[in-house]
Amino acid sequence: MDDLVTVKTNKIPKPRPLQAASVPGLLGMFQNEWDALMLSNFALEQQLHTARQELSHALYQHDAACRVIARLKKERDESRTLLAQAERQIPISAAGPAPVAAVTNGKRALEDEVGPDGKKIRPGINPVIIDELTECNSVLSAQRKKRQVPPSLAPIDALERYTQISSHPLHKTNKPGILSIDIHHSKDIIATGGIDTNAVLFDRPSGQVLCTLTDHSKKITSLKFVPRDELLITGSADKTVRVWQGNEDGSYGCRHTMRDHGAEVEAVTVHASQKYFATASRDSTWCFYDISTGSCLTQVGEASGQDGYTSAAFHPDGLILGTGTSEGVIKIWDVKSQARVAKFEGEVGHVGTVTAMSFSENGYFLATAALDGVKLWDLRKLRNFRTLSPYDPDTPTSSVEFDFSGSYIAVAGSDIRVYQVANVKTEWNLVKTLPDLSGTGKVTSVKFGADAKYVAVGSMDHNLRVFGLPGDEQMEEAKSESAAQ
Repeated sequence: MDDLVTVKTNKIPKPRPLQAASVPGLLGMFQNEWDALMLSNFALEQQLHTARQELSHALYQHDAACRVIARLKKERDESRTLLAQAERQIPISAAGPAPVAAVTNGKRALEDEVGPDGKKIRPGINPVIIDELTECNSVLSAQRKKRQVPPSLAPIDALERYTQISSHPLHKTNKPGILSIDIHHSKDIIATGGIDTNAVLFDRPSGQVLCTLTDHSKKITSLKFVPRDELLITGSADKTVRVWQGNEDGSYGCRHTMRDHGAEVEAVTVHASQKYFATASRDSTWCFYDISTGSCLTQVGEASGQDGYTSAAFHPDGLILGTGTSEGVIKIWDVKSQARVAKFEGEVGHVGTVTAMSFSENGYFLATAALDGVKLWDLRKLRNFRTLSPYDPDTPTSSVEFDFSGSYIAVAGSDIRVYQVANVKTEWNLVKTLPDLSGTGKVTSVKFGADAKYVAVGSMDHNLRVFGLPGDEQMEEAKSESAAQ
């Protein structure tokens, strides 16, 4: 045993096959492995060729389907246009003999006749409508002088505690961006218009989407409620304006489609009487419509006007219309005569496109927004008395909005800032800065809820955000209000 030596080795390796014991055998093994590799490569190439053929076939099918869908959409839009025209003619034919101003030689109304200059002849704003506008102005002016700030208005200390209380993904994620917001205050319904060509009606108390309006073919740039008749008016980059009628089940159907503009419709604004509305377009004209018939009563433009309109708003009394242009010019119009009565440009005007404008309910102030911030105008003296520049020079102010009481004004750009409205000489103090939680750095629209109890915000993502008091604080605020009353 002393002569034995312990041998430590690894596991026994697998013995070579007999073929590997000689050079010819090794060559044979290599040949077999090479043949197997070539066969596998050939099979992969066959599969790739088949996959390419299937992909090409699928792409051709997709292209053909897109063409069919586009043709069907075009036919659908033409059918809806014909239906809308037929609906407009029904009241005329049912009313018996029409006056000469309405129908001439069996043709459509004057609004569809073409003058010698190639433009459509409009019936105009007749004396009956002018009397109606004047009476509405007188009544509203008298009421405004007696109006007090409502006790239910959210106080400043409540606004200072506002935070995001809800966020709702209403629009498509592949085409994000909410460009316009309006609120039906009595029903607390929020309407949003987006880049995805849809308008969405959202019931805020229940958190439910009531309906989605999908008839526009391009982004919706502006929308407004007409609460009296449960209507919604939308303007779009597809050059059309649509009037939607609300139904009992909460859905909305298209009642009128107007195609009077030759370029993008940028703004829709409703007259205080809720019987008429105006639109402003990039084609450098604004139109005045009758809501009930969907007919364009007049289309106003200036011979020298090269810069298109990008914003518009009616004065609360209804006899003045303000418009803003892509060149930073503010124009004030007399609705009765359709004459321009004031113009702010040059040093007193804006730099860049006028993105938004809002008249205060006190009837004296006008706020306009552009690249250089917000300018506040005193309509009594037609002068700019204050400029709010909350952002850096490269950040445009995209929205400005007075609340209904005229006590607060909200400014939107890279965030949302709420100011307390003062007078011409007193400083307008910043009450609250609400952050842009979309991450896009661009807030496009802002709107106050009833009594400024909340603020609805749209950004360049697909979410509608609502800022207000958190639930517990909201209940405490309501209890304190009821106790005060």
